Amino acid sequence: MINKLISQTLPYFPQKFIWQFSKAYIAGETTQDAIDASKALNSEKTMVTLDILGEFIENMDQARENRDEYLALIDTVEQTDVIGNYSLKPTMFGLLLDKEQCYQHIRDLVAKAASHDNFIRIDMENSPCVDDSIEMFRRLKKEFPKNVGLVLQAYLRRTLSDLESMTDLLSDEADLNFRLCKGIYVESSRIAYKDYHEINRHYLEDLEFMIQKGMYPAIATHDKPLIQGALDLITKYKLPKHKYEFQMLYGVTPKQRRSLVAAGHPVRVYVPFGAHWFGYSTRRLKENPAMVSHILKAMLGKG
Repeated sequence: MINKLISQTLPYFPQKFIWQFSKAYIAGETTQDAIDASKALNSEKTMVTLDILGEFIENMDQARENRDEYLALIDTVEQTDVIGNYSLKPTMFGLLLDKEQCYQHIRDLVAKAASHDNFIRIDMENSPCVDDSIEMFRRLKKEFPKNVGLVLQAYLRRTLSDLESMTDLLSDEADLNFRLCKGIYVESSRIAYKDYHEINRHYLEDLEFMIQKGMYPAIATHDKPLIQGALDLITKYKLPKHKYEFQMLYGVTPKQRRSLVAAGHPVRVYVPFGAHWFGYSTRRLKENPAMVSHILKAMLGKG
């Protein structure tokens, strides 16, 4: 109850206060901030995926603005030596307002990335977005087989079935590239697993299916038991290092990330940035009030 109360009142605090705990997990407001953070990570033998903050827009003019901002980001980053790709949320481009126009905007971005032999990851959002995001991925995958990936959430009861349904996209031409995460959105127990151990069990079940079918798993977790479970599967199937990667959030468990890198595993960090960091931070706290206690510990230097 205390966490929920704090999370609901934080949006009314001064932005300078919110920035004190947000800055550890957000690269900054500008593209240059993101490039600087990415180069620092690259220097530690860590790849990145860049994400401009923003989602759930109110009109399609905002969708066009977001597309143009991403196009500019790609043009700028591709002129640097940053080792990384790009992630985006479909609701930033109008998924809940105009699905076809949203598709066209995201297609423009995938085409731009493809022109640089690079890659766009479509993030998965809450349950009303899942079917449309998968449909969009299917369309893009057929046109740009090497340049688009998707996120799947292990806590959703449907995820293994979704993986099975997309095996028709497997080909020798390009990997079927999925980031597998636990999932953060608050969902009904009717459609999502709630128990920690149950979620972990299904995460590893999904991951093993991906490996067995020759998909490329981006193993997105900070959970030590899941990381160990993934390492066990990598060993079991003798998975070569070019066939998987670990992914982590900017600013979270850097020692764990460095340990994986030191052991020779490919690691990529999700680098969020942009002018809309305040809305992003406060929304995440509203969606998951349990994060408040972790944030308070971090602010006190104990987390």
